[in-house]
Amino acid sequence: MLTVAGTSARPRTFKRAEAEEEEEERSEEESGEESEEEPEKLKGAQGVIQIENPNLVKPKTLKARDVDIEKPAELSRREREEIEKQKAHERYMRLQEQGKTEQARKDLERLTLIRQQRAEAAKKREEEKAAKEQKKAEARK
Repeated sequence: MLTVAGTSARPRTFKRAEAEEEEEERSEEESGEESEEEPEKLKGAQGVIQIENPNLVKPKTLKARDVDIEKPAELSRREREEIEKQKAHERYMRLQEQGKTEQARKDLERLTLIRQQRAEAAKKREEEKAAKEQKKAEARK
């Protein structure tokens, strides 16, 4: 294509087409604001058949101004169960330290029995040690 000075490769109608496109965009924006109130166009048989699906979960969209900041966030079932489990464990450990649980009572009984056995064994060792020293002293004389 041969270009002459002062001419360009674009057609003369380019500015008009560009202006029309901008005008269409403006009108779409205005109609977009109005279409928020109108129901969406349904595709295929959806326009004819209107059935409510009871299992369909519609997304709940909240605007920033509608959100309640002071309201505590709702926890999932797993999170609630995990927190309850931790609290129950802490409560059990407190009772365990106080010796109020069955396991703690058994542990304390075992502990007292072991202490008693150790005290008896220590006493026996002392007696044997004293007896050995006495025999050594008699052997020297």
